[in-house]
Amino acid sequence: MNETQALIDAAMVTRDYTSDQALVVFPVLICFVFGAVLLMARRRMDLHPPIAVTGLALLLVADLALLARIAGWGPMSMAMGGWRPPFGISFTVDLLSALFLTVAGFAGLACGIYAVASIDEEGRRYGFFPFLFMVLGGVSGAFLTGDIFNLYVWFEVMLIGSFGLLILGSEREQLDGATKYGFLNLLGATLFLLTIGYCYGVFGTLNMADIALKSASLEGNGVLLTIASLFLVAFSMKAAAFPLNFWLPASYHTPRFVVSALFAGLLTKVGIYALIRVVLMLFPPERGGIGLILAWMAALTMLVGSLGALAQSDLRRLLNYVVIAGIGTILVGLAVPPVLESNSAAITTGAAAVLREQSGLPFNNGVSSDGPLATGLSGAIFYAVHSIVVMTALYLAAGVAAFRTGTSSLHEMGGMWRRHPLFSVLFLVLLLGVAGLPPFSGFWPKLLLVRASIAADLPWLATTVLVSGFLLTIASARIFALAFWRPLPVLADANEPHPHSEDGFRAPPPGRPLALVPLVALSLFVVAIGIWPEGLGRLSFEAAHQVLSPSAYLASVLGTAP
Repeated sequence: MNETQALIDAAMVTRDYTSDQALVVFPVLICFVFGAVLLMARRRMDLHPPIAVTGLALLLVADLALLARIAGWGPMSMAMGGWRPPFGISFTVDLLSALFLTVAGFAGLACGIYAVASIDEEGRRYGFFPFLFMVLGGVSGAFLTGDIFNLYVWFEVMLIGSFGLLILGSEREQLDGATKYGFLNLLGATLFLLTIGYCYGVFGTLNMADIALKSASLEGNGVLLTIASLFLVAFSMKAAAFPLNFWLPASYHTPRFVVSALFAGLLTKVGIYALIRVVLMLFPPERGGIGLILAWMAALTMLVGSLGALAQSDLRRLLNYVVIAGIGTILVGLAVPPVLESNSAAITTGAAAVLREQSGLPFNNGVSSDGPLATGLSGAIFYAVHSIVVMTALYLAAGVAAFRTGTSSLHEMGGMWRRHPLFSVLFLVLLLGVAGLPPFSGFWPKLLLVRASIAADLPWLATTVLVSGFLLTIASARIFALAFWRPLPVLADANEPHPHSEDGFRAPPPGRPLALVPLVALSLFVVAIGIWPEGLGRLSFEAAHQVLSPSAYLASVLGTAP
């Protein structure tokens, strides 16, 4: 009996939690508390907007507080149910997860404010705001969890909420898009779950920190390469990477614009986050074995996305392919090899060195700050943050443009530069940002990725980044020339209000200024990060360092430094 109690005591957390550790669960707690409150207020649709915006603002405050805590003091972990890891599920936050969490909260608040202006009472009755909080709760849980099976659970929570938002209104086109979206995600979730079972059979644990320690002792085992490859396929399907990207253009254009904005900004980035966390942190040697595959996936994803954007004449379908091109750009940072001594000096005089010198970051624990992988991963993290913001903003702006012109077809749009100059400037800023042109936020991470690719002796990959950026610049110029610069086509009547909102439902009052508030905030972020990249650059470099040298992460979970 005493031995049994001793084993139980060894598996239980005996120390008291500090107040700052409670921050770890606040993002998920806020999402589900406010989602439940909105459900209880289902008979008071007039209360939904203020309750939702309040909850989203609190979520962003909690995310910012957690980011400040992690940036100042390092990774932090909290065990659920009192069970010490790896026996129980833990929430673990490092700078990567805190950074993604914060920008997701920012995008969620922007979508919530926009929804107040664009979602009518019918959309609220269908449950828009509760589903919004369910999606954000799933996204937050996926960024916070330190258990790989729990990651699967949060994926499913996120998908349940996304299905509700996708079919909001029950139109035929929405149901068709939801069917494709659901089928492909079912395949991805099944593969993910099977791989988790395989992983548990090999390691006897699903705690990420414990897997990272045990995988190091099994280096060279072919089974680990199989597991890493299966995770790569499952997460690539979630992230819409080539050749598993075909589901995104078939479904993201069907829901309301604000839903498309939320999906484009967050859902694919959860797949990217899972790739970084699992493939780079848990199986670093095996990542080397699939590095060339990642490089080709990145290149083909960028080209498919940018060429697809050029081929589209519908604004929202065009943006669907821009999302895919951005995923390929992020994958470049995961594809470069760790260190090539002959070439590593090539990046020391570039943007990586500039940002590193200004941040004063120490890189140690065996990871070189001048290595291509460290630079590439920091560029990928930087670009992912940029992409969340700029893609959310572009879909929201496309919704405003479709509302003001009565269509999302580039052949029928026009004349907005003369009629709506402020909105046109905001849209132009976002287009320049997504094209990666200076002085906007997309320029710096692309520069880091190009230099990392060259330093890793992958000039063809660097060339693909530049070619994709050039094609996206042409696509962006085409959008602005047709929808904003040219006169309104003769067949369109600028003075006749469109009978439907930008989402196919009854429209809110035309020209409602509240819809521009999130666009202004998101556009200011794009400009500010482009002009002052040092802050985000420092955080991105440190986040990459913590992933590649996860000693602090492992110590926060397991209690002792490995």
